[in-house]
Amino acid sequence: MKLGVLTNLLANLPLEEALKYFKSLGIEMVEIGAGGYPGNSHADPSVLLNDDKALEDFKALIKKYGLEISALSCHGNPVHPNKEIAAKFDRDMRDTVLLAQKLGIHQINTFSGCPGDCETSKYPNWVVCPWPDDFTAVLDWQWNEVLIPYWKEFVVFAGEHGVDKIALEMHPGFCVYNTETLLKLRKAVGPEIGANFDPSHLIWQGMDPVESIRVLGREGAIFHFHAKDTKMDFTNTKVNGVLDTKSYGDVLNRSWVFRSVGYGNDYSYWKEMISMLKKVGYDYAISIEHEDSLMSQNEGLSKAVAFLKEVIISETAGQAWWF
Repeated sequence: MKLGVLTNLLANLPLEEALKYFKSLGIEMVEIGAGGYPGNSHADPSVLLNDDKALEDFKALIKKYGLEISALSCHGNPVHPNKEIAAKFDRDMRDTVLLAQKLGIHQINTFSGCPGDCETSKYPNWVVCPWPDDFTAVLDWQWNEVLIPYWKEFVVFAGEHGVDKIALEMHPGFCVYNTETLLKLRKAVGPEIGANFDPSHLIWQGMDPVESIRVLGREGAIFHFHAKDTKMDFTNTKVNGVLDTKSYGDVLNRSWVFRSVGYGNDYSYWKEMISMLKKVGYDYAISIEHEDSLMSQNEGLSKAVAFLKEVIISETAGQAWWF
């Protein structure tokens, strides 16, 4: 396993300054935003796909600091009911695939997306219950008429350009948000669909990331891993449950908040997760995504790095010498 980071944490800095800082912390891999919600501050396809020198300079910079690119990220909603919004996300994702091809990278990270409830919708509609029956009908339409057809076509496009791993972050608000929905889309579309496994979104839903890793890992469906934690506030959940629309900045009153690893759950919790990843054969990036509203960019990242250095299994076990 290698310690990584999603570089948009330092989107305010030029790429070289960001890479120099990451390297100084002992980070080995970088996950770089190329569009969508992560932005493209450090990898703009409109430039890198059309300027050979810029592309070579980009590759040289990554090499200069001895880093590897774990994935290009372009999280978005390519099935948004607003056609203009959907088209923008789709274009970003396709450009990211083309850039991945030029860089020799075989995977991208994104979201599944979420349609509206019908052809004339204006906003996405995330269905979370089966009744009244309207919701079941909406769910059937979203999956069978929009989501599955979209991803079947996109996977073909990606494959034509050497990208055979589409790592979807299981994220509430989108159709793929838990283990079951990830496997549902994978079964319908193909093995090119897998997880960019982010435990933070599973924790607040009441899931056990270790058991989710076990199930997905047996299917070979974990392509990438985000190191981000969640702290539950059980005083607030006892009153309001886990669904919470208050601002992420309202830390005191929310049912849960994102935290740097170690500030939501302890060493034992994270060691179990890392060990299960190893058990199911995942031996790739442990990519820090820092979204802790209580910590600065520097403090949140540096503490996450120090914590993960204690829990990551970076060496091959080798022969069992004790029997």
